[in-house]
Amino acid sequence: MWSDEAVPSLPNPYCMSSPIAKNLLRWYSSRQRDLPWRKRPRPYAVWVAEVMAQQTRLETMLPYYRRWMRRFPTIHSLAGSSEQDVLLLWEGLGYYGRARNLRRAAQQVVREFGGRLPLTAEALRRLPGIGRYTAGAIASLAFGADEPAVDGNAIRVLARVFNVKLLAGSSAAQVRFWTLAAAHLPPGRAAEYNQALMDLGAELCLPRKPKCGVCPLRADCRAKALGIQEQRPVKVKPKAVPTRHFAAAVIRQGGRVLVVQRPAAGLLGSLWEFPNVRLSGAHSSTATYRRALKKDLGFALPLGQHLGDFSHQYSHFNAHLRAFHTSLNGSRPRVDSQRVFRWVPLAHLQKLPMGKLDRRIAEAYCRIEV
Repeated sequence: MWSDEAVPSLPNPYCMSSPIAKNLLRWYSSRQRDLPWRKRPRPYAVWVAEVMAQQTRLETMLPYYRRWMRRFPTIHSLAGSSEQDVLLLWEGLGYYGRARNLRRAAQQVVREFGGRLPLTAEALRRLPGIGRYTAGAIASLAFGADEPAVDGNAIRVLARVFNVKLLAGSSAAQVRFWTLAAAHLPPGRAAEYNQALMDLGAELCLPRKPKCGVCPLRADCRAKALGIQEQRPVKVKPKAVPTRHFAAAVIRQGGRVLVVQRPAAGLLGSLWEFPNVRLSGAHSSTATYRRALKKDLGFALPLGQHLGDFSHQYSHFNAHLRAFHTSLNGSRPRVDSQRVFRWVPLAHLQKLPMGKLDRRIAEAYCRIEV
């Protein structure tokens, strides 16, 4: 059994005798998850699945994956799509930069490689949104390359089996995890090996209350032997998540409502939202948000009616938003804003990609207008 203190540099043939790889593959042969991109591992399908699965639970992403593959079945179809169509299909999955990068990378693949993903992990990493893990996953799963692919699930398994004491997010720990994964990778079976690590972490080696009693690696797990499996991987205690308060306005003029587009860079990039402002606290006055909206839009609003309160938890803050709605009389006001804006029919709101908060506001407003 190898410790995390000294990972030997072994020639690949020796890895075939690694008890860890043998036990892992034996377990995987009968317990692997039935996932659509594994049945016929086309490079494009593997790529889409791996990007969608980043920071997203499998049961959440699977319906999105199926819809995506129906709408964009090939790299060429994705490359020829509009960004708004891509974002609308991705709506609700979060981390929208992943969707924009998929489209940008598809365009690059069509332009430079004739619509075929490059074969090597090194070449794959030159595409937008493809990092070390995704490149390793595509190269091994789709092209059979002997490349490791270390995701969060694999890190948890490796940290426990080898009792890695380093802080999991540190560069030293990342080197250790990737070295360990490569040292045990059996030649010609990287796809099974990488997926077995992922599945073991997802099914048995859970963050809390791991199912050690039925784990195929329990005899080799140093953390289990020491009774500290739930203390690995070593992580920094999470900081308290701040709460931010906002107010939004659904402004109607005739049969249309005003929406503005978020900047391309940053949170919810290029998605559409109702005009909103950030408030200093939960008890900011209505007059405060009206003044702020006037500064952003260039026209004053009459006192609106309360539509509802909405909350959503993002990765680094909690958002509490109070929404109002108002109907304007007379001619449509001139909007003086630095952002792209539109006056759209209510029915058209469902065709615009929106974040979860604004989609809930749109649905609440449409219900009262029916």
